[in-house]
Amino acid sequence: MTDTPQITDSHCHLDFPELVAELPEVVARAQDAGVARMVTICTKLRSEPQVRAIAEAHAPVFYAAGTHPMSVAAEPMATVDELLRIAQHPKMVGIGETGLDYHYTAESADAQQASLRIHIDAARQSRLPLIIHSRDADDDMARILREEHAQGAFTCVMHCFSSSAELARTALDLDFYLSMSGITAFPKSGALRDIFAAAPLSRVLVETDSPYLAPPPHRGKRNEPAFTAHTARRAAETFGLDYAEFAAATERNFERLFPKAAIYKAAA
Repeated sequence: MTDTPQITDSHCHLDFPELVAELPEVVARAQDAGVARMVTICTKLRSEPQVRAIAEAHAPVFYAAGTHPMSVAAEPMATVDELLRIAQHPKMVGIGETGLDYHYTAESADAQQASLRIHIDAARQSRLPLIIHSRDADDDMARILREEHAQGAFTCVMHCFSSSAELARTALDLDFYLSMSGITAFPKSGALRDIFAAAPLSRVLVETDSPYLAPPPHRGKRNEPAFTAHTARRAAETFGLDYAEFAAATERNFERLFPKAAIYKAAA
């Protein structure tokens, strides 16, 4: 038994080539750092079997599946039935990542919006949390989330949140969660830390988005789930808490938002 506070990397990409070649070591390093669970994210539904296999092979790993907005134009449009079928797996705990990305792929905005609404419907029906990617699309994102929530409630996390205070308020008003990535630990991210500091602690998660966005002292290098601990330690400072208190709070938040993972843990 370890005295290291336990946390969860709520968003990583263990099937990406930077990590998949040494998965046992990556998972072991995460556990050594106190990262007791990881949610690996499938970004293209044709990759779902490979991502599912990673979750099946590694006890601390769960997974989510969806079509990333930057892939919508090149991939078959997801269907609600397809997502609901995948959601039957006991370690599949979230719908996505989905969302809007107008930074690189604004030309597919209409298709991205259609895909987002499909994923929202699947989240609503499955009662699994929606995992949102949003970049340079704040107005449309806020509008769609409000419109869809008015049609029927669903749960959601704004993953790797680095958008405006206005979008943060919209998400929090809908009882959604905001996730802190390594960006929040960068020295020049004071404005982003202020957005989180103004949010209820009960609505905050931590993640790596690995292999991207490594926090200091690993910035510019390959990220991995073990580094969630660096982000979480900096985040604890943002909330004026010691690390153990912050870790415990984010674990409660994760299990509230991802009850299927909490139930699986209890049943294991």
